[in-house]
Amino acid sequence: MGFYGDQIVPRLVNISCGMSLTEPSRERACAGLRGRVVEIGFGSGLNVPFYPATVDSVSAVEPADLGWKLAATRLAASRVPVERSGLDGQSLPFPDNTFDSALSTWTMCTIPDVDTALREVRRVLKPGGTLHFVEHGLAPHEKVRRWQYRFEPIQKAVAGGCHLTREIPALVRAAGFEIRDLDTYYEKGVPKIMGALSLGVTEPLED
Repeated sequence: MGFYGDQIVPRLVNISCGMSLTEPSRERACAGLRGRVVEIGFGSGLNVPFYPATVDSVSAVEPADLGWKLAATRLAASRVPVERSGLDGQSLPFPDNTFDSALSTWTMCTIPDVDTALREVRRVLKPGGTLHFVEHGLAPHEKVRRWQYRFEPIQKAVAGGCHLTREIPALVRAAGFEIRDLDTYYEKGVPKIMGALSLGVTEPLED
């Protein structure tokens, strides 16, 4: 990725995604997680304080070494054991039907092949397992969308390939999930082009 991607982007993400205004959405996304959990795009561990008591362990998938280092303080304070267990959400190093829950927060915007990553999550979830997510993406209003398309090339260059215009619920459904609960809203205190959020819980459809 080079110096910028390796050393600057993880710090930018830690700061921008670590703002207190993200915490209510993180808490909502983590609610209901249980058993063995796989978290893709673990980053600097910003979700760790919100893992509920029903979580037994977390397998963290995170490509950035610096992101993992930035998570050290949160990991030290965690009551839940967390192990860095993979580097690429598009190729998860786990057998089929391994996890009870999966978690993705502000991650699907950046994964190059998000469809493959979601299908990998579906593969490693047990029958009846759930994917919990909160992601920013294409806004519901056309005026905001126009600005998203205009700004997206800058966002991708500055934020490590982050897209503003991905239709997250559609991507999740296309990967073989049924969305059980879904809330779409603009995050308070964030420009609408970056703060159009989708928060949901899904289950894999039966083959």
